[in-house]
Amino acid sequence: MRLVSILSLALLPLSALAAKKTPGGKFWNFQSKALQSSPVKLNDASYEELTTAPRDYSAVILLTAVEARFGCQLCREFQPEWDIVGKSWTRGDRQGATRTLFGTLDFADGKNTFQKLMLQTAPIILLFPPTTGQGAKADAQPIRYDFTTGPRTAEQIYPWITRHLPEGPQPPIYRPFNYMRLVAVTTVLLGAISFLSIAAPYLLPLIQNRNLWAAISLIIILLFTSGHMFNHIRNVPYVTPDGKGGVQYFVGGFSNQLGLETQIIAAIYGVLSFATIALALRVPRMTSSSRQQVMVFVWGAVMFGMYGFLMRVFKIKNGGYPFRLPPF
Repeated sequence: MRLVSILSLALLPLSALAAKKTPGGKFWNFQSKALQSSPVKLNDASYEELTTAPRDYSAVILLTAVEARFGCQLCREFQPEWDIVGKSWTRGDRQGATRTLFGTLDFADGKNTFQKLMLQTAPIILLFPPTTGQGAKADAQPIRYDFTTGPRTAEQIYPWITRHLPEGPQPPIYRPFNYMRLVAVTTVLLGAISFLSIAAPYLLPLIQNRNLWAAISLIIILLFTSGHMFNHIRNVPYVTPDGKGGVQYFVGGFSNQLGLETQIIAAIYGVLSFATIALALRVPRMTSSSRQQVMVFVWGAVMFGMYGFLMRVFKIKNGGYPFRLPPF
């Protein structure tokens, strides 16, 4: 009997030291699990243990249903972001100074809890404030966050969590480096460089062709000056009936326009531009003077006629316009 007493006294300091190194309580039990894998994966029993009052800590729990059989696309999209939140907090608070725990309860592991809370949708986040100690609240009911606006990122959900936690340190969000994105970008860049190095002898003459760029610029200018963007912004009709069984190609007023009207105006501008280019570039290069004279009269007549038609269209748009050119 005396020997047992002596052994008990000898082991008492060791037991006290062990108790000091491994603090008891629910928080330290779940904190040790969080250090291994955060957020802590819960089931009905562990959820009940974690959330039951009294609590001298905060618990932030995601209730979700990530398995494909449940058909929750939002759950699967948000899960990686939630893991970033939990891992970032545990990484910045390994000593448990904030006394905050993050957990995840999947419907497959917590059907009884979902039924008890009468949850019809997922995911949702429940934040359980402490009921004792620093930052304690008399109301033990959790604060609920519903995903009414679609998927959220870790950076978007983080301010809501920290706003409802007691004052104290707040570990920053740490988003791990995306090596897959680096590999994908590197592969695309190397592929583009390889393609350009092989195709350069064929592409450079095309890119450096002044006539090609002049044609592209001319097409863009004609497209936008004819009212193409107006049609897209206003979503105008292509044609309208004229009340006599036919259709109208032009409508009066500068705030009105038709789709076919835009195409006709673009064609007029195109003919006038081509005629101007022909007179400025093609005709002077002709070796025959008689042919030059003929082409000058031909292209001049084309410009005169098209400009007269353009003025006629302008008079339709603005009935008070007094000028005209024959034959329109």
